[in-house]
Amino acid sequence: MELIISKLLSGYEKGQLSRRDLISGLALLAAGGTASAAQDEIAFKDATIDHISIHVADLQRSIEFYQKMFGFSVVSRADPEIVRLGNGRILVSINHGPPAGVIDHFALGIPRFNTETGGRYFTERGATPLQGDYAGFHIKDPDGINVQISQR
Repeated sequence: MELIISKLLSGYEKGQLSRRDLISGLALLAAGGTASAAQDEIAFKDATIDHISIHVADLQRSIEFYQKMFGFSVVSRADPEIVRLGNGRILVSINHGPPAGVIDHFALGIPRFNTETGGRYFTERGATPLQGDYAGFHIKDPDGINVQISQR
């Protein structure tokens, strides 16, 4: 968990996360840390930030930026409007569309996560798990930010 907190703080200090995103991420980690009954079913202790998904105005310009600045390569394309970049694994997913410059969602990677157990876990705690579209399994935080949960 210390590594995740460190990455959140680093992202905030570098201007990659807003204060709202930082607080939401920390609150999510705190909520997972107090859910001891679910630790046997879902390994939140071992969660990592899997990737961040952002909206961009110009897909090619953003691809070139991430390649030039960080040496990322295209890992995959979900469709012509979604490109996933990273260093062998997806770190940033860029989506062409408005509003540009906002985080669409962030994804937590959970070892051995499955949608059946996850659906039950989050429903019992008052969240409504959502599935479908390109974001896969996700819930919304209190401010409406999409939090994708994926198997790591």
